[in-house]
Amino acid sequence: MSDKQLNATNIIIFGATGDLAKRKLFPAFYNLFLDGRLPEQFNIVALGRSEYENQNFRNYVKTHLEEFSRNKVTEEDWGHFESHITYFRHQLNEEPSYSALDAKLDELDKAFGVRGNRLFYLSIGPDFVSVISNHIKTTALASDSDKDRIIIEKPFGHDKKSAIELNQLLSQTFEEKQIYRIDHYLGKETVQNILAFRFGNSVFEPLWNQQYIESVQITVAEEVGVESRGSFYEKTGALRDMVQNHLLQILCMVAMEPPASLEADEIRNRKVDVLKAIRRIPADKVSHYAVRGQYGKGVINGKEQKGYREEEEIAPDSNTETFVAAKFYMDNERWQNVPFYLRTGKKMAEKQSYIVVQFKPLPHSTFSDANPLKANRLIINIQPLMDIRLQFMTKKQGVSMELRPVEMIFDYFACKEDTPEAYETLLQDALEGDLTLFMRSDQVEEAWDVVTTIQENWENHKAESFPNYEAGSWGPKESFELVERQGHSWV
Repeated sequence: MSDKQLNATNIIIFGATGDLAKRKLFPAFYNLFLDGRLPEQFNIVALGRSEYENQNFRNYVKTHLEEFSRNKVTEEDWGHFESHITYFRHQLNEEPSYSALDAKLDELDKAFGVRGNRLFYLSIGPDFVSVISNHIKTTALASDSDKDRIIIEKPFGHDKKSAIELNQLLSQTFEEKQIYRIDHYLGKETVQNILAFRFGNSVFEPLWNQQYIESVQITVAEEVGVESRGSFYEKTGALRDMVQNHLLQILCMVAMEPPASLEADEIRNRKVDVLKAIRRIPADKVSHYAVRGQYGKGVINGKEQKGYREEEEIAPDSNTETFVAAKFYMDNERWQNVPFYLRTGKKMAEKQSYIVVQFKPLPHSTFSDANPLKANRLIINIQPLMDIRLQFMTKKQGVSMELRPVEMIFDYFACKEDTPEAYETLLQDALEGDLTLFMRSDQVEEAWDVVTTIQENWENHKAESFPNYEAGSWGPKESFELVERQGHSWV
């Protein structure tokens, strides 16, 4: 249970009948409820266009909780939780719907006996953010800057210009302290633990620089394709969908300078410093620093897979990338000349997300060439494994001096099998008003700036080689060449 006393709160979910709500949001709120981490007084006001009676919608939620919740759904627990759910039919584009919602929230506040906090969650497509924000402003739904907050899902804009415009638009309705730009990767336990690992241990922080580290790799590989998100993905692609947010945010956690405190703005300041330090890729060098790919037909786990262009709602000559590999450098004292390799793709050989910190070889080896030394590596597994592994050399058992690589492993699952989901962590932070793990406006704009030249180059030049990797592989051959040029290899 959280030590922080939470005020009475109305949680308003736009898009409550959508995929994100049923898979992530309702299970997260249910698990927070079971753990005693929701306010004592709360309501979840579920907004949607469909015609649901309250009980019918609650039954719909229960069905999906039984599929997606990490905790078992018992009749007793569900009976207590469902009484807090209210379905409210709502039209995103119609102002009378917002006036009616305002009246409903006033009614719920009267039951609280106090004007409750309001947490608006926009579980909708990015095209509707401005519409909803304008209507919230017009109807004064979020009139209390100390009590009202809005959570916005990525992608936040589709390029730097649109991100700036969206930030300016939101600032007309909300103060920056009210805006929670969510990236669920920052809620993952192993990603959060990077701060503790780096700044809570005197062993590693002195080594965390260009003097000792040779390269850093960040991989987020998915086995799935676009599934039912074809129309969204066709307009987005892997660069926007994954690199601009998830991978760059993980890079910030790895590369940031020590914060003076754990205050939200102090940590976010250090992350912005990293984004500003990333060397921008010149427009005429994009092909040297970045590789794009699109999956074709293949086999995963013994099953035949469609190519991207055969998926529903995808153009037969699509230029949308489903794979990105890129190399970035940082122009600062800590990381000068250390390459950061980022890689992400769909329909890959395995579902794996991890960070590899590779240390430099010894300047002189005491051992003969018959005992080659493997590089020391620190591997932080994010999913599906959740562990931290330190790889180093040790002597084999026996009379001769032969070496072998071994690992020391800290395994989260061995400590606690039932780890809270990322959305649980982030939603609790939003309820408490803690912005640490959410992106600030300048972070978003700098992250877009990092990828701008890549984005523009790929939009203006059709990829003639698509599809260029098989489903079930580790991506196009050019991604391997990207790292091999400097004597490295993907781990």
